Order: sequence, then C-alpha cells, then structure tokens
Amino acid sequence: MSTTAPSAPPTSLGRLDRFFRLTERGSTVGSEIRGGFATFFAMAYVLVVNAGILSGPDSTGAYLGGGTSPNIPAIAAATALVAGIMTILMGVAANYPLALAAGMGINALLAFTVVQLPGMTWADGMGLVVLEGLVILVLVLTGLRAAVFKAVPHTLKVAISVGIGLFITLVGLVNAGIVRPGGTPLELGINGSLAGWPALVFVFGLFLIAVLMVRKVRGAILIGIVAAAVLAAIIEAVAHIGTKSDANPAGWALSAPTLSGSPVQLPDFSTLGQFSLFGAFEKLGPLAAILLIFSIMLADFFDTMGTMVAIGAEGNLLDEEGNPPNTRNILVVDSLAAAAGGAAGVSSNTSYVESATGVGAGARTGLSAVVTGLAFLVAMFFSPLVAFVPFEAASPALVIVGFLMMTQVVEVPWRDLSIAIPAFLTIVMMPFAYSITAGIGAGFIAYVLLSVVMKGGARRVHWLMWVVSALFVLYFALGPIQAVLGL
Repeated sequence: MSTTAPSAPPTSLGRLDRFFRLTERGSTVGSEIRGGFATFFAMAYVLVVNAGILSGPDSTGAYLGGGTSPNIPAIAAATALVAGIMTILMGVAANYPLALAAGMGINALLAFTVVQLPGMTWADGMGLVVLEGLVILVLVLTGLRAAVFKAVPHTLKVAISVGIGLFITLVGLVNAGIVRPGGTPLELGINGSLAGWPALVFVFGLFLIAVLMVRKVRGAILIGIVAAAVLAAIIEAVAHIGTKSDANPAGWALSAPTLSGSPVQLPDFSTLGQFSLFGAFEKLGPLAAILLIFSIMLADFFDTMGTMVAIGAEGNLLDEEGNPPNTRNILVVDSLAAAAGGAAGVSSNTSYVESATGVGAGARTGLSAVVTGLAFLVAMFFSPLVAFVPFEAASPALVIVGFLMMTQVVEVPWRDLSIAIPAFLTIVMMPFAYSITAGIGAGFIAYVLLSVVMKGGARRVHWLMWVVSALFVLYFALGPIQAVLGL
C-alpha cells in the first residue's frame, strides 16, 4: 500500500507562473511588476499629450467630446480606458510584455490633416480609424500580416530594432528639451547649453539609471524615474519654474510636477462611441477616403511589426528567425486596439516602443502588460498624479533603453553592401525622418532594388517584399498623388 502523501493543490502563484511561463522565460512576479510599472511611467505622458493633440476643433468648429471648448479630461479618461483594456488583453491573450496606447503619429495626422479637410468632423475621422483597424484585423486573420512579417530578412529585422532604439532615444531627448530646434535643425538645449533645472533633472535621472545598471541593481529604470520625479517636485516647490513657453524656454516640457486640488476625479467618457464609419466617404468621396485609410493603415501595420521585434530582441524572446512568440495573437490584439481607439474617440491605439523600458527593467511576459494596463485603468481616476511625472523625469529611461537596443547593431553584416545599405537606411531614417514607418519603407525599397541588381539576387526576395515595397513607394508619393488628383 502506497504511503505517498497527496500532492498539495496548486497555489495561486504556481498557476500564475504556469499561465505566464514566468520560470520558463527566466522571470519572476517581482520582475514583471517592476517592468509593468516602468513601462507605465515611461508611457504615462500619452494621457496628457494625446488630450492636447486632440483638443482642437475640427473643420466645423466642433470639439471632440462635445461642448464649445476643449474637453481635455474626457479625452484623457478615454485614452486611459482603451490603453488599459487593450494592454491587459495583450498580456493575457499574447503573453507578451507589450503595452498599447493612442499612437502619436496617427493622432497628429487626424487632428492636423484629416479633420481639417472641408466638412470633416471628429466623428468622421474616428470612423476612418475604426475601418483601418478592421481592415488590418482581416489581414491578420487571413495570415497575410504575419506572412509579410516573416518574409522580412533577419538583418532588416535587426536594423528595425536598432533604428527604433535611436528613434526612442531622440524622442526622449526632444521630449526633455535636451535637443531642440534652433539655428540648426537640432541643437543642444537652449543656444547650445543645458540651461534650467529641468535639464538637471534629466541628467540626474539618466546617470542615476546608468550607475544603478552598472551596479546591477534590479529595477534601476523604475528607481531612476521615481527619483527624478521626486527631485523635479522638490525643485518646482522651491523655484516655481512653470511650464515651457516662448517667455520661459527653460520651463518644464509639458507639465510642472505639482498638484492642485484633489488628486482624484471621476472619469468623463463623453468621447466613447463618437465615430461615423462612412462619414468621410460622403464628405470626401470614396477615393480620398480610401487613400486616407491606406495612410493610417501603413503606419499602424509596420510600426507594430518593428515594435514587437524590438521588444522581443531586448527581452531575448525571439526565435532563430527573429520572430516573437504568439505573433498572430499579438497582431490580432494590436488590430483590435486600432479599431477600439477610433470607437472610443481617442485615435488608433498601437503598440508602444516604450514597452522596452519595462523589458529593460526585467519584464519578460504578459504579466507586466497586465500590470501596465491596470495602472492605466487606475490612472483614469488619478489624472493629476499622472501629469505629475514630467517628461524630464521619464525620458532618461528612453535614452537608456535606446542604448540597449543599439547594441544589436553588431549583427548587421556590414561588408555585404546589398543588405548593409538597406539596414543603414532603415536605421537612420527612423530618427532623422522622425518616423518608424519611413525607416522601414526606405529599408524595404532599398533591399529589393539592390537585390535585383545582384546576379541571381532577385530570387532571394520573397514575393511579399515586392508587394510591400511597391505599397511603400505609393505611400511615399501620396502627397503628389493627392495633388494630381486634386484631393
């Protein structure tokens, strides 16, 4: 008769480990929580920035969310709601440390171009975003989006990751005011100097994170963000610097680290459901509407591809072909997020390269995304606290993560010019054109052209690379095409 004791029932921690594969990926619950919060703090600016970009009137003089003036609280609340739900879905459905929120490039396209066209309203613009998300979802479900992704050569995937590293480094430096437009396209600080207390906060945060990383302190990035934010609050309380303006160029970039009134407020969801699926077709005509959907779709399509590769490379999650796990699920959630953002009236939601901040802090699974998503949902009620962390305190993390992603550049075979030149164009065009999509497009087109001129090189080009490169040619020429067509 066996005397073996019955096995103990699985603990909650054990079930969590198995579901998210924590041990398998070399992670822990603590690492995932740290990574999730690091990603949230690196992305929290989206709540303020998205509300600011979408706060203007459309061509009819109406404001998003209704009313006769900008409804910033409503936009911020809906931004947090969609980001929270879709990021949690990414963590649970794809088990990937990738967070989503309103895409900065697409919201600017909507606010400054689409809804300013004659007769266009915010509802019409958001309807285009919903349609774009549904189109991408169909491409995912048919396998075409994943097929395109897998058709990309490994070296170009590496170049995409490196280019994104340089891109987010530049984003961090610009957001913090460390580099600015000046006598040259960009210059250091104010007239070539790092003037002002906010610049000191950035430098403090950057070197604190670097020192902690050299000392191999866990959670170095999150510690650096929090410490820099505390320093910023102390400086503002003493010096009363205020936000940056023409009269105050050394002010805080976006918001001062101060609190006024109650830090808690009930969210306003008046932007939800404010979209018209076919309004743009009626106002602009089918061809113009289709071209606009195509523009938005390309940006979403390839930004996500590059982002998920970069995150996977940083966390050592890619397979031997450079593909992340659960690619299809990642792309499905991302496509749904695009449509959800439009339906909520806050622009297309997409995967964020700032997720690399969390990976740099130790995140390796979808549990960190769940933590980030929950933080966004809580932020709906604490928007004053979210605005408390200035760009200068969060941006050092982007620069450090940019360095980590840059280290992959050694994988590019620089002596093989037929692949090295496309890789180089991919890398440099992202920061110089301030567009991930532009970098990917330049690299794809160059790869196809240079392969064709090689003896037998055309055979190595997957047919999907031909199709996508042709679409990028059309994308880069959209302006002249629209001018010829009188759009």
